[in-house]
Amino acid sequence: MRSAPASPVLPTEVASAFAAFPEPVRARLLEVRRLIFAKAAEIGGVDPLTETLKWGEPAYLTETTHSGSTIRLGLSKSSESMGAVLFNCRTTLVETFRAQFPEAFVFQGNRAILLDPSAPLPTEQLSMCLAMALTYHRRRVAFLL
Repeated sequence: MRSAPASPVLPTEVASAFAAFPEPVRARLLEVRRLIFAKAAEIGGVDPLTETLKWGEPAYLTETTHSGSTIRLGLSKSSESMGAVLFNCRTTLVETFRAQFPEAFVFQGNRAILLDPSAPLPTEQLSMCLAMALTYHRRRVAFLL
């Protein structure tokens, strides 16, 4: 069995953004970061990811391949004790996640999956959501053809 590749070293500015999160949220969002890089490496035609800041939050872009939609990591607008995995609100991603995993997550509008750092991380379902985001544009093009 092949182990997941290690996540790259955090760029300085992204490390600073993670350092600003409350500790339990930071730890949870770093877990999500590892999942993002693992999924990108696993899916053909997605890697390499660009890790940067968007609106002061860690963001993951398929800038080289243009295969997917940006994923950002931040705090919930309603509770700073909850982490948020944010998606472009102009996509159907969160709507799709809500339909497929209504019991697995708490959602924030059409924008985010909220994560309680004290609850178990639904890794399998979240990995599937991340894969859908990382291939969003590629899947849309295939659908239109």
